[in-house]
Amino acid sequence: VCRQDPGQRSKFIRVIYNLLDSSSGAVRYDAAGTLLTLSSAPSAVSATAKCFTDIILSEGDNNVKLIVLNRLVKLRENPNNERVMQDMCMDFIKILNAPDLTVRRNTLNMILDLVSNRNVGEVVMFLQKELARTSSQEGFEKNSEYRQLLVRTLHHLAVKFHDVASVILPQLMEFLSDSDEKAIATAVDVISFVREAFERLSNLRSDMLSTLLSSFSQITAASIIRATAWIIGEYANTPEDIVMAINAVKQSVGALPIVDTELKEAAESELNDENGTSQPNVIVRTKITADGTNTDDCAPNLDTKKEDKPPIRKLLLSGDFFVASALSTSLTKLALKYMHTSASDIEKNKQTSIAMMLMVSMLHLGKTNIPEKPCPPDCSDHIMACIHILAHPTRSLEALFLESCHNAFVDMLETMKSYRAEFKAKETTKMLIAEADDPIAFRALRIKSDDGAFEDDEELLLSKATGQDKQDVSSKLSKVFQLSGFSDPVYAEAYVNVHQYDIRLDVLVVNQTPDTLQKLTLELATLGDLKLTEKPQSYTVGPRDFCNIKANVKVSSTETGIIFGNIVYDVSGATSDRNCVILNDIHIDIMDYITPALCTEQEFRSMWAEFEWENKVSVRTSITDLNVYLEHIKRTTNMQCLTPDSALSGDCNFLAANLYAKSVFGEDALANLSIEKGPDGQITGHIRIRSKTQGIALSLGDKITLSQKDVKC
Repeated sequence: VCRQDPGQRSKFIRVIYNLLDSSSGAVRYDAAGTLLTLSSAPSAVSATAKCFTDIILSEGDNNVKLIVLNRLVKLRENPNNERVMQDMCMDFIKILNAPDLTVRRNTLNMILDLVSNRNVGEVVMFLQKELARTSSQEGFEKNSEYRQLLVRTLHHLAVKFHDVASVILPQLMEFLSDSDEKAIATAVDVISFVREAFERLSNLRSDMLSTLLSSFSQITAASIIRATAWIIGEYANTPEDIVMAINAVKQSVGALPIVDTELKEAAESELNDENGTSQPNVIVRTKITADGTNTDDCAPNLDTKKEDKPPIRKLLLSGDFFVASALSTSLTKLALKYMHTSASDIEKNKQTSIAMMLMVSMLHLGKTNIPEKPCPPDCSDHIMACIHILAHPTRSLEALFLESCHNAFVDMLETMKSYRAEFKAKETTKMLIAEADDPIAFRALRIKSDDGAFEDDEELLLSKATGQDKQDVSSKLSKVFQLSGFSDPVYAEAYVNVHQYDIRLDVLVVNQTPDTLQKLTLELATLGDLKLTEKPQSYTVGPRDFCNIKANVKVSSTETGIIFGNIVYDVSGATSDRNCVILNDIHIDIMDYITPALCTEQEFRSMWAEFEWENKVSVRTSITDLNVYLEHIKRTTNMQCLTPDSALSGDCNFLAANLYAKSVFGEDALANLSIEKGPDGQITGHIRIRSKTQGIALSLGDKITLSQKDVKC
């Protein structure tokens, strides 16, 4: 009506505004969507966004929340709505009260795109309150995962808006000393952010370094200690900071030399133990020698006072000498920097000797039976190399430690920044729909066709208004499935239209007999996480006639589903039983639900360790180029390669890459490609796929296996 008589639009808009206050969520949802088709004014966009937000807050079904939230995201993607959506950012942030983690994740991603200089202060203040609330509600479901999401969001805001970084950093750095296993993942994200902030926010380095040095002795997680030691060694540049850094490391290691003090404490504990029955003072460990014989080694029991020891010494006694290797690198950098300061020679020698003493003590400890595990050869070689560098420094070695390491870190940050910007540009860039010299059609001047409708295709106009191009004919034909043979009395074919959570089947049924078919029914069944939403209806089809039957199928997860069934009918005037035509199966392609996505290296490792289901696919292909095969896998699985192009470039007969994708249901799919080219030029290797559910891992594996058979060089 509004298309043929635009004057009626204002009347309908007033009615729809009244429907936005309906008590039914379905009515409000449809009214909000209809309002956008009638008006694109800022007031209409604001009312629609507010209605969607109220539906999310009031509805209890998570699927409804996700569907409505996707509509909000689509609304935000329109450039004309950007200012209105930014003004409503604080209204959208209320959605974080929803208990579902996927809803919270999508909400934070949307808010991150809506934050501007005008509202960044309010958003940061609210997120900081949420972060503090997660610390006080340890019993909340998925509390640690939500805390990680908040930390990453604050990380992006601090990098994007440097003015709020000074407010965000102090609160985040408090999480570095958490010792809980669930909180360590958050601490890893925080230290990664702090490492990037040291490079990008030079005006805050002094304050951040002081905070790190004061809290270094309280950090207990090995991964956090290694990253913190790298930061201190890289960015402690003044003489005062270098001395404080070396003393902080010394304090966290404990009394020196380590072996002598540990043996002395064990001896004192043995003398003070009058009963001698509470705990043995000597531990006997069986070791296998080089010739295969077993020998018993005795070591003092150090568990009596282990809880009172400094954190780094605890790790060293437990056999974690990777920490010792990282500390040696940091101490070497600090000592080399101090050699080029204006301090006296006596002070330079003093700090260098302290650094060498720390490294020698850790190396000596690794060669004894005191720690639970011996020091690995690569760690001991690295520590010994650092000691030799301080004993005989050269210009080339100093440049390697002080310049090359920092340049490599800067290059890594720039590569990841450009990589994310390129991925986001591909995601947001749209194809050109109309050329600049295309004629403009004025609605009032158009003529009507014979049937009274406008000549322009309404679907085409809608696609132009929403910024979505129509599917071409070839892509539509690829979705047509032949269900029966040409010689069958009833011919059937189906057009499968997949739209996120719904699959719509448009089945064409042709009566190829001279008889009238009565009570013709399309009976369908599903295999997998598919569900039919309608009961089959009966039709009457005349001789040589046809009919269209529509069926809707709901999808609940990313899994290769199968739709099968048959057509049953009665022949008019016949006395025989009902006739039946068995239909071919329709295999739903998993690629309709998979979209490329991006995640950090820490997120990938965390999910890789967490996910249970793994599918290992052997590589069998006629492709002879490693990078070409990687591109083939990316096209086949619709996954995004997380490994930067710089790491994949060069002439090498081995290639390893990580791939990541996300489904429309919020499911994550991980893949690790490890292949090599043999002497005969053939590519061999494996692709390991991991996911939280079995269906997506098996479906992706089957997709890769089939694509390897059909590959064309």
